[in-house]
Amino acid sequence: MNLVKLGVKKSKAWEWANTRKGYWHIAKNFILNTTSTKERLRQAGYLFLSEHYQKVMIKT
Repeated sequence: MNLVKLGVKKSKAWEWANTRKGYWHIAKNFILNTTSTKERLRQAGYLFLSEHYQKVMIKT
């Protein structure tokens, strides 16, 4: 996902793209949590393991 297309200022997007912190550290960052929502990920075609698991468990 392109942070600038999601409404993040270009300077902030550059800052987070070039941080020396590990990806796991910035995964819980405010910017990522507000721009890469579950609905946007779903629209991009991502699947959610928790939802699939619930469907499988209901059938069995």
